[in-house]
Amino acid sequence: MRTLVLGGARSGKSAFAEKLVGTADCIYVATARPWPGDTDFDQRIAQHRRRRPPNWETEETTDAVTVLADPPQATVLVDDLGTWLTHTIDRRQAWELPRGTIAAEIDALVSTVAAFPADRDLIMVSPEVGMGIIPEHRAGRLFRDEIGALNAAIAKTCEQVAFVIAGQVLWLKH
Repeated sequence: MRTLVLGGARSGKSAFAEKLVGTADCIYVATARPWPGDTDFDQRIAQHRRRRPPNWETEETTDAVTVLADPPQATVLVDDLGTWLTHTIDRRQAWELPRGTIAAEIDALVSTVAAFPADRDLIMVSPEVGMGIIPEHRAGRLFRDEIGALNAAIAKTCEQVAFVIAGQVLWLKH
């Protein structure tokens, strides 16, 4: 079953997604990458690592699309699509380019999620950032627009969609 867990910053979305895995074997696809000199981000990554059970395998170097294209037998947890999107835009140096420049990469992710085997569990975490704030800078608007479109496309392919806010879960599709 494919499940998308949406939520804002510090909403509890990742912790909830991890609870959905339960005691199953899990491949944790970590999309966040350390930024040189950013100790706060390093601490956030470390916090996520500490929460993972020792029997989970972590994939931190392979792109999520590659992992999902050849899915393992274990449950797959992708955390999160926002950092995946950021790295995709970075790789293409597309922050100043028109929206849609990374459409092929987004389409590849959505197609891969749609083709994920129905007899296996896939849980994806993604930020919800489009709740009314219009970012001042172009890069912020680009990210907001792209993640909103990505979330909508991924949600369409999923059997379950949850929204986590203030640690509370609202099932949008269940």
